[in-house]
Amino acid sequence: MAHLVLLGDSIFDNGAYTGGGPAVIAQVRTRMPVGWRATLAAVDGSTIASVAAQLAKLPADADRLVLSVGGNDVLRHAELLERPVSRSAQAVAMIGHAARGFEAAYRAMLPPFLQLDRRLAICTIYSGNFSDADFQRVASVALSPFNDAIIRIGVEHGLTIIDLRLVCNEPADYANPIEPSSIGGAKIAGAIIRAVTEDETWSRSARIIG
Repeated sequence: MAHLVLLGDSIFDNGAYTGGGPAVIAQVRTRMPVGWRATLAAVDGSTIASVAAQLAKLPADADRLVLSVGGNDVLRHAELLERPVSRSAQAVAMIGHAARGFEAAYRAMLPPFLQLDRRLAICTIYSGNFSDADFQRVASVALSPFNDAIIRIGVEHGLTIIDLRLVCNEPADYANPIEPSSIGGAKIAGAIIRAVTEDETWSRSARIIG
């Protein structure tokens, strides 16, 4: 039977943030079809550049991969939101430049994952849960070009895309501004199961799961 592996960062490796509640991997295991296995390879703090190391540790029989990475890379550009500019076009240009670098790195990272699983599912980056409403709105807008890159890459390769902005859309889904709670983890687990248990006759075209 299928062996599902979760790769990436703390979106999946969220056990340290659930306050004793079940982590994503545990909630995935309770929802899997009978006979399936699930392994957590994701590591809290991973980035696009470091996630390839997780492939070297994959179980030999892994045949369903779900990848969520990029949030930590975007966090490195958070200071752009505070940088003074004289014209709004300068702010847009700075964010665009950062997003183009992000896209190039994501594209370079992806091929080894596709070689292992042509049904690979990837995830967008959710908007978080910041206490400052103004910052929340600005951050959500600034995040859009990074998610646009992920979605376009997924469409080009005919992948399943889990849009975490649609999945984790309530304050209770977050344990802190940027980590999923056990409640959010349950919603993520449900989206993962929908992503990997599609009918085998499903045609190879991109789809988004929310």
